[in-house]
Amino acid sequence: MPEKGTAANSSMSMIQALNSALDTMLGQDPDTLIFGQDIGYFGGVFRVTEGLQAKHGAKRCFDAPIAESAIIGAAIGMAAYGLRPVVEIQFADYILPAFDQLVSEAARLRYRSGGQFWAPITVRTPYGGGIFGGQTHSQSPEALFAHVTGLKTVIPSNPYDAKGLLIASIEDEDPVIFLEPKRIYNGPFDGRPDVALKSWAGHPLAEVPAGHYTVPLGQAAIRREGNDVTVLAYGTMVHVAAAGIEQSGIDAELIDLRSIVPLDIETIVESVKKTGRCVILHEATRFSGFGAELSALVQERCFYHLEAPIERVCGWDTPYPHAFEWDYFPGPGRLAAALARVMEPA
Repeated sequence: MPEKGTAANSSMSMIQALNSALDTMLGQDPDTLIFGQDIGYFGGVFRVTEGLQAKHGAKRCFDAPIAESAIIGAAIGMAAYGLRPVVEIQFADYILPAFDQLVSEAARLRYRSGGQFWAPITVRTPYGGGIFGGQTHSQSPEALFAHVTGLKTVIPSNPYDAKGLLIASIEDEDPVIFLEPKRIYNGPFDGRPDVALKSWAGHPLAEVPAGHYTVPLGQAAIRREGNDVTVLAYGTMVHVAAAGIEQSGIDAELIDLRSIVPLDIETIVESVKKTGRCVILHEATRFSGFGAELSALVQERCFYHLEAPIERVCGWDTPYPHAFEWDYFPGPGRLAAALARVMEPA
């Protein structure tokens, strides 16, 4: 794999890195194909697939009707036949009509067939807020997928990981839900100048190697080392966490989960046993969000090391608010306040 700073690297946004991953796999694996709503000639609503149909042909990159259940169902059949389909659901909110196909068919195919068939499909979908899309374009449903045995759920936080994780997902033998945080598609910014996130030094691009490389599924990354408290985050919230830690002045360790299923519990436990404290950050609602599972796992494995209650900083327990989107987001200030609380003397 090329090292950062070599001539083989290019500065890319997350959109460009995802496009590069798809281009790489279409170019080297004849069994890989991509389809979904408006992803062919139009290049996708966020232009992630721009230029791929022209380069690889309409048999490898093509449009699908507005029928999410049919898109996923067709992909399962293709996968059982031996192909590696990558489908795009235009927004994560739209995936619910296909939930039965994912749960009852894709997730169970390997097990119910005794290993005779499997479903190496990758379902790409933009998720989370950031575009004032309201209740039908902005939800964060990762906990729904994490609950389903047989599905893997991946959430990148930067362009380098986005490309490597997507290639690893396409090459995986099991179905993968690949959630793309659209709020950072073009850079780590909060959308408002006064709260711009600076964890990429304020720059929207990152160095991404050309060609094929992978980032392993189920391997978290320590983005910032610290000794006082562990912060767990993924996707956009990694950048919110970095800004909140800086604001707080507390020596926090920041872990980017990268995938929530499989989950790198070993890295989490090692960190929490070192720091004795844990704060969990995600954009989805607090009640039954994935943070609840993280909290339970940390409590079970680190109980005698904890020096303060585990804190969760999350979205509101309400339908997604359109007009109040930026108040709904867990921001750096809310995280900084949580960090201060867990550091208070018992």
